[in-house]
Amino acid sequence: MKLFNSYSQSLEEFIPLNGNKVTMYVCGPTVYDVPHLGHARCYITWDVVYRYLKFKGFDVTYARNITDVDDKIINKAKAQNTTPKEISTKFAGEFHKAMDALNLLSPDIEPKATENIDEMLNLIGQLVEKGYAYESQGDVYFEVDKFPRYGNLSKQSIKDLEAGARVETSDIKRNLLDFALWKKTKDETEICWDSPYGKGRPGWHIECSAMSRKYLGTTIDIHAGGADLQFPHHENEIAQSECASGKQFAKYWLHNGFVTINNEKMSKSLGNFTSIESLLKAYDANTIKFFILTNHYRQPVEFNDTALESAKSGAQRLKNAIADVKTACGVEEITPIFDKENSYVKAFMEAMDEDFNTSKALSILFELATLAQKEKEENTEKALEYAGLLLGISGVLGFNFDKKEELSDSVTQGLMNLIIDIRKDARAEKNWALSDKIRDGLGALGITLKDSKDGITTYEIK
Repeated sequence: MKLFNSYSQSLEEFIPLNGNKVTMYVCGPTVYDVPHLGHARCYITWDVVYRYLKFKGFDVTYARNITDVDDKIINKAKAQNTTPKEISTKFAGEFHKAMDALNLLSPDIEPKATENIDEMLNLIGQLVEKGYAYESQGDVYFEVDKFPRYGNLSKQSIKDLEAGARVETSDIKRNLLDFALWKKTKDETEICWDSPYGKGRPGWHIECSAMSRKYLGTTIDIHAGGADLQFPHHENEIAQSECASGKQFAKYWLHNGFVTINNEKMSKSLGNFTSIESLLKAYDANTIKFFILTNHYRQPVEFNDTALESAKSGAQRLKNAIADVKTACGVEEITPIFDKENSYVKAFMEAMDEDFNTSKALSILFELATLAQKEKEENTEKALEYAGLLLGISGVLGFNFDKKEELSDSVTQGLMNLIIDIRKDARAEKNWALSDKIRDGLGALGITLKDSKDGITTYEIK
């Protein structure tokens, strides 16, 4: 099994540090807003890696943190006249809801930054004591010049980075590249903790280093995240972790590509993001997952309706194969097959063993779907075998093609959108009787319509 290590920029044989045990840390969300398709791309990718490693027989411990203290959270709390905890709690809930809707497995460990402040202060203290960090006006900074390998992950030299930063000035840092480990509280109303350096809060980078070390150990097998985290986040994690421990921080660094719109990265800062919740009103989880996995995880994915409609057709073709075999063979359930000696499972594993080639893996699913459809009328045993293999392999990728149609599925969502449009037209024509009849009829079925001030109507299923 080979993985592309971002640190070495090469395919490397995957050999865990401790026999059959694998430790994997994925940088989780900063919970200040709703999750979008870019988050879906990231966490679907690492969910597939997690599932596949377990399928291969590895004993995997998967940790994914929640960043619940950050400038963005604090600023949003101030803007909404509430507390950072209320903001982070609300959007952590939205994140978990979206991950569940996408049928992603929960990580084995999901630590919150605010629950691990002592570990962060301990790590900062070690760096200060060893001379890799310094205090300045209540802040604590990591001294980049003390770590000659800084920039090795992102393939940038300290000199080049310094040259790019010379337009900035600072009277509290020794070097403009030095990054904050601890930030002094600006005013008494801010969220803060006591420390040897005064009241303050941790910097973002130290959070992941501290939580990874606490829950997975000093050196881990896999550290993963989006390509945008290579610099400075992962670069800084490496510097502070390896200076504190004197050991390698992570053996394999894996990064997924962006989701783009018009060749620009999808992000909240650019305002070009599509929330997972809104996307799931038009497409089901299988479609979104298919859209993501059609492309290699390291490559960018261009988001558009054409690509999603194509993914919808592909996912439906696989789902139809399962349903058609059930009908033709007269069975209620099909048993998933995970036989690693089977030639199709072997072909699937060969694809996935080459740096998780999900595009090639999907082609094997289509081959099985075609065979299942072909045999369903003449050879029940063969049809059930192919369908079972299709279910087994697709399950390793996180698909659920055996799920019965429910109100959350795309067909019913389309019907709901049609009903909402008819009601909207009725309201525009002041046909209140029809509008109320639609609302009350849906209400009797347990579906509540919600009309917003901006004219958008959403629905909630009780």
